[in-house]
Amino acid sequence: MVKLYGFPLSTCTRLVALVCKEKEIPYELISVNLAKGEQNAPEFVAKQPFGQVPYIDDDGFILYESRAISRYLSKKYQGQGTELIPTDPQAEALFEQAASIEAFNFNAFVAPIIFEKWFKPFRGLEPNEERVSELLVSLNPKLDAYEVILGKQKYLAGDSVTLADLAHLPYGTAFYQVGFADVFDSRPNVSRWWKDISNRPAWLAVKDGA
Repeated sequence: MVKLYGFPLSTCTRLVALVCKEKEIPYELISVNLAKGEQNAPEFVAKQPFGQVPYIDDDGFILYESRAISRYLSKKYQGQGTELIPTDPQAEALFEQAASIEAFNFNAFVAPIIFEKWFKPFRGLEPNEERVSELLVSLNPKLDAYEVILGKQKYLAGDSVTLADLAHLPYGTAFYQVGFADVFDSRPNVSRWWKDISNRPAWLAVKDGA
């Protein structure tokens, strides 16, 4: 069984748990208490030298970085559960294109917004609202492009869901919950796509904790 070392509510831990659910991969969550600094313990850093969650232990194979873990699990269990990474060369290329879109045109802006609006208040710090406004100004035209793409196809890589779509869920859900629902809802195609992926049973199973 895959052992998932992470904090149940962390965005990256939930992404890996989501992939496990979609791929029907049994996993055991070994909770890492970030508030107590367990991610900095010598035994943790020996496996994850950056002191970040999550990492997995798959029968002795240690892997960290949630994107790498998600790809590894998707490919190792290719014929099981939901196909998240296509094998056809052209379809896979479109998946890679969509994965780059998520990383550089969505996560690059949404993740720092969540840092300001969620993680800072959690630590008792004031968010930098000017920074949030700047990030929203940059994000909006990116989502306008999403609206165009999703007006032509059901998902970012075509008409089948892929890991590129699902990768939006942890940070996108937090973004939606901290007061930016209208950023999605004001764009009909984005809204339709978001309601689709955010209501997948696998995500609902891990949304509130891996």
